[in-house]
Amino acid sequence: MTRRELLAGAIAISGSTLVAKASPLRSAMPEFKLAMTTLFWVGERSNAENNFIPNHESYWDQDWQTSYGGVDDPEHRNGYWPAGFRPKENPFYVALPYGEFTDADRLKTSALRIPWYRSGLSPLLKNRWVQIRWNALSCFAQLQDVGPCGEDDFDFVFGKATMPRNAFGARAGLDVSPAVRHYLGMTHNELTYWRFADETDVPGGPWTETVTTSGNNR
Repeated sequence: MTRRELLAGAIAISGSTLVAKASPLRSAMPEFKLAMTTLFWVGERSNAENNFIPNHESYWDQDWQTSYGGVDDPEHRNGYWPAGFRPKENPFYVALPYGEFTDADRLKTSALRIPWYRSGLSPLLKNRWVQIRWNALSCFAQLQDVGPCGEDDFDFVFGKATMPRNAFGARAGLDVSPAVRHYLGMTHNELTYWRFADETDVPGGPWTETVTTSGNNR
């Protein structure tokens, strides 16, 4: 199964380091947003189907595959884990199309408008919890990469935009890991609902067996 497999049939969709978990959202839980959702994984090779974006590294971790412990192969699984090794980081992870840094590795001006922003908070986005709903199921995962196919879509991730800017392939606004897709029972690209969640609102589940706490390693 490839990351960018399209659904059969047309779908029209119009410096100090503080612990991030200590900074809750400023207001109540945000509303869910709808997004075409595609599969990605740690160690995914670059090809035309993923817009030639390799995933041995992530937006925040240049050694992501090493940090995770190997390739999170979606075709060879041991339950929610990859077959052959126990991941050192949370196998429940996602990507959203906004990263807080400029090409010069400085904080973007727009990042000051992130609801939980405060000076010195690091990491600001990495490891944040996201809730994903599909059909009657709800899953939680940690933000570990930026995408799909975009790093500056603040309005979709934090603003009022209902559609991502991404115009590639399925025009996805959310990437999910093999564990997330397996838990939700997805077999193809699907429209799911997502929102950020405070750590205190995350219930116990397979997504809390191994929680990623590592900081930025750009």
